[in-house]
Amino acid sequence: MKLPKFISNNLILKITSLNSLVVGARLIMSLVVQNLLAQYTGQAGIAKVGQLRNISSMLMSLTSFGTFNGVVKYVSDYKADQKNLLKLFSTLYVFSFTASVASFCILFFGASFFSNKLFFSDDYVIVFKVISVAVPFISMNRIFSGVINGISDYKKHTKIEFVSHFLAAILLLISLYFYSIKGVLVAIALTPIIQFTVLVLIFGKLLKGYIDFKSISFKIPFLRQLLGFTVMSFVATVLSNYIEIDLRTLILEKIGEADAGSWTAMNSISKIYMQFLIAIFSLYILPKYATINTSFEFREETKKVYKSLVPLVIIGMILVYVFRNILIELIFTEAFLGMAILFKWQLAADFVRFIANVLSYYFLAKKKINYFVSTQLIGLLMYYISSRYFLPSFGTEGVVMALFISNFIYLGSVLFILRNAFTGGNKVL
Repeated sequence: MKLPKFISNNLILKITSLNSLVVGARLIMSLVVQNLLAQYTGQAGIAKVGQLRNISSMLMSLTSFGTFNGVVKYVSDYKADQKNLLKLFSTLYVFSFTASVASFCILFFGASFFSNKLFFSDDYVIVFKVISVAVPFISMNRIFSGVINGISDYKKHTKIEFVSHFLAAILLLISLYFYSIKGVLVAIALTPIIQFTVLVLIFGKLLKGYIDFKSISFKIPFLRQLLGFTVMSFVATVLSNYIEIDLRTLILEKIGEADAGSWTAMNSISKIYMQFLIAIFSLYILPKYATINTSFEFREETKKVYKSLVPLVIIGMILVYVFRNILIELIFTEAFLGMAILFKWQLAADFVRFIANVLSYYFLAKKKINYFVSTQLIGLLMYYISSRYFLPSFGTEGVVMALFISNFIYLGSVLFILRNAFTGGNKVL
């Protein structure tokens, strides 16, 4: 199917539109999965799924030492430089091996602790033992996905995303039918193995052109270059997911499972529609920013991104808000209708975050560790403090209000740091 000319001539829209086809298919799968989960497991089940997905997100960062964006940057920089690519992947091998062994031991032998901590029961020990076995696959998925993004092979990226999510959804539904919520959690734990298999089948041959597996050694020549990305990923991914787990646990303890499930459901809807935009950051913005060196280039590129995507984001978010009740009943059940009040704050928070991320990805591309970490910490700290402050008075709505406020402060801190890039003449950044 040919894309319209105005899309095919604009790389940003081209990547977004191709990604949207995959996200659209994933959206349909998510509608089916989330609806059946809501029907068979209720708000308590949705909350449990949210806890495990946060753990999975943390593991994606921890098991690869948070090097995903570093892989994207350096593969983009050294596409034709086999010597530096070998140094890069030797270092990644050491990182991945070390982190995977440590994560396996912690999850396998601490399965009972995590089951009680997150689910208040010993019934889910098997879930953490299964995810401990999947740890090496989580790590390799993350690293190999970085290679795909680094060479901007968005067509293979969309194919891998579609096939792996389709197979994972089938496994999850079968597990739900036979084993209820415990089966669902085990299926989520097994998903990385499915994703890795699909990635290797589709991308394996091309992957060998960039990674000389036979020559990889147990050395870390790229340690200095990658450690900065490790720190940035720890703050952006690990810490943010930990805060989400902590807040969900707090809602469970202070208010109840219904509110925790509704808040998790709101996060799920947010992640579904934000998927339409996420790919553009690693497939286009990060590699593009890596080549920019002057304030003029930066201004022109951000203008181009905003001009291409902001109108689409605004229209999409207005539609989500207008049809929020229909979406809730379609994706979940009538029992979740109380979450409708959360939409205005969540949409506003996500819009502000998108505007901020278009700018802050420059910190990632140029490895401005201090700027990236400080702005992330400001946003996360404000989110955590204001959430705990608003929760007693406003319930779960207060947590989403806190997200909007913290994202607005985060945007302000990013703009303050980048103020010189938007004023004056053409400067070297």
